[in-house]
Amino acid sequence: MARELWKGNEALAEAAVRAGAEAFFGYPITPQTELLEYMARRMPELGRTFLQAESEVAAIHMVYGAACAGVRALSSSSSPGISLMQEGLSYLAGSEVPCVLVDIMRGGPGLGNIQPSQSDYFQLTRSAGHGDFHPLVLAPATVQEAVDLMYGSFELAFGWRTLVILAGDGTLGQMMEPVEMPPMRALAVERPDWALTGAAGRPPRVISSLYLDAAELEESNLRLQAKLRQMAATQQRWEGFCVEDADYLVVAFGTVARIAQSAVRAARRAGIRAGLFRPVTLWPYPRQPLEAICPQLRGVLVVEMNGGQMVEDVRCVVRERVPVRFLGHLGGVIPMPDEIEAELAQLVSLSGRAALS
Repeated sequence: MARELWKGNEALAEAAVRAGAEAFFGYPITPQTELLEYMARRMPELGRTFLQAESEVAAIHMVYGAACAGVRALSSSSSPGISLMQEGLSYLAGSEVPCVLVDIMRGGPGLGNIQPSQSDYFQLTRSAGHGDFHPLVLAPATVQEAVDLMYGSFELAFGWRTLVILAGDGTLGQMMEPVEMPPMRALAVERPDWALTGAAGRPPRVISSLYLDAAELEESNLRLQAKLRQMAATQQRWEGFCVEDADYLVVAFGTVARIAQSAVRAARRAGIRAGLFRPVTLWPYPRQPLEAICPQLRGVLVVEMNGGQMVEDVRCVVRERVPVRFLGHLGGVIPMPDEIEAELAQLVSLSGRAALS
């Protein structure tokens, strides 16, 4: 198929349409508004449902209602809007109802600005709402990868009966790149056997996250935890660049990983055997692949557009076996390759002194 130039937000929307999205509910917020605007035009063209809600709170609960009926429903927002959705996300998790959500992150805290950021890492992987649960979080680094991950997201959501979040940032949402779009899938005809279809002649079905009896709620939670353990064991995704012989590893996700790859190339030209480890799943974090690389390393550099969030997961894996340095920018400031290369040089110097002591 031919490749076409697509803006990130619009490419995500078209990929969702081609993946069989039946309903979109959302509210505009920069830098993801083009996704909603594209859906406002495209979904009615195809006879599907689009509704701009009065708020992000309303949007996610509309997704909840549609998803309870077995509909392939999704929403999108940006950092403050995702915060407003937290209650609904917890209801979805507690009810084990599948849906897809796109987060195009912006600078914070508070209203912050509309520049790219990665400061929702904790919000998506640690909380995403109250209670003991994790969504499956995917972090694309290119517009093509965003399309590919979106195209498979409903299968993941329905296969696991879980919430799938695609975590991008303002750069990914606004950039334009050549993309090969996947084919249009037929809409789902049959609904899952747990869906609320209103059909007669079968036992009644109930979807709820309310368990007033403590023992019943614990039983529900234990079932959910067992599923999360299975997801954590089978859904770890990552990509490596020059990791086979790397002495020093840069760890970065999303668009920052693309910048870091340039720095790794420059470091290699300068004689530093550097490599790049890019998590594709932020939850479950690809701990096992990173663990396998650790014995060969002399140091790790974590680069993020935040104050230091993913670095906590990296340190949990590395466990002080080698130095772990952090380079972060906040508020929409993007790290540059020369900064990353300079930090790598510092890491080499630091590990060298440690070896001599």
